[in-house]
Amino acid sequence: MLHDSTDINRLIQEPVTDPDFPHAPLDWTRKEAEKIARDERLELTEDHWETLRALQNYYAHHEDDSVINLRDLHDALDEHFHQKGGLKYLYALFPGGPIAQSCRLAGLKAPFMASDHSFGSVA
Repeated sequence: MLHDSTDINRLIQEPVTDPDFPHAPLDWTRKEAEKIARDERLELTEDHWETLRALQNYYAHHEDDSVINLRDLHDALDEHFHQKGGLKYLYALFPGGPIAQSCRLAGLKAPFMASDHSFGSVA
């Protein structure tokens, strides 16, 4: 993906894919996400995992974009979780911000300006 720095060693390693996360970054694992969640005092539920899948899918389908558009990502998550309350629901799941915190857990780089409090802080 263009959103991470390209390291030749990462490109040549055999991808370890999790069938439940087909669009995950090459070096991402559930164990790493669980470790980050523990460090951030977050207990992962199925809705957390669904959010990570949705983010990884979004990034995979926008990998040719030089920059991830924060507003588009915001709207895509809001639509994906519309039945459960959209972003308001995601703020309850991710108190560190539905964009910033979930991107960390998904192994993705949060979009530029994700430190705006209305989107969740990356700090």
